Amino acid sequence: MLEAIAIAWLLLFFGDFLSTFCYHVPEHVFGNLHLTTHHSWKKDFRHYAILTLNPQVLLDGILGALPYLLMAVVLWSFSPIGVISGLLLGQLHVWWRHVVALGWQTPKPVAILCQILFITTPEQHWLHHQKTNFGFGDIFTVFEQPAKTWMRWLRLLRIHRRYPSVPRASS
Repeated sequence: MLEAIAIAWLLLFFGDFLSTFCYHVPEHVFGNLHLTTHHSWKKDFRHYAILTLNPQVLLDGILGALPYLLMAVVLWSFSPIGVISGLLLGQLHVWWRHVVALGWQTPKPVAILCQILFITTPEQHWLHHQKTNFGFGDIFTVFEQPAKTWMRWLRLLRIHRRYPSVPRASS
């Protein structure tokens, strides 16, 4: 039982780490798929998060979930039950963190528990939808500050790639 719990936690933690730093933040800097499908002001978010069959939205979801699936493959031999539990908990969290659009407000005791466990609440995730430079870490808030640092570094890299330094002629 403890092994399954540990594997589920490892899957969620490292899946969130990889999703945040290998897909989500780079997509905010270099791409537009995530921004246009997940952050567009023109979207009916309720429809997006729950009911859509839009191929671009589905692709964004698959790319965001891929790190969790890769972790599932790595961890499967240790505990299939832990992997399945982790994937189910991850999907439940995806649905839960999008309920603000339905008028949900996290009860105070649950919000306090989430703060202690560094778990993203629907309100924190909604902040990310309103201000795309805040609220990183799909499941764990512990990735917020490192993600902001990674984003700044990637933006500098993008600027450097766009405007490479030109060697100056010596006099």
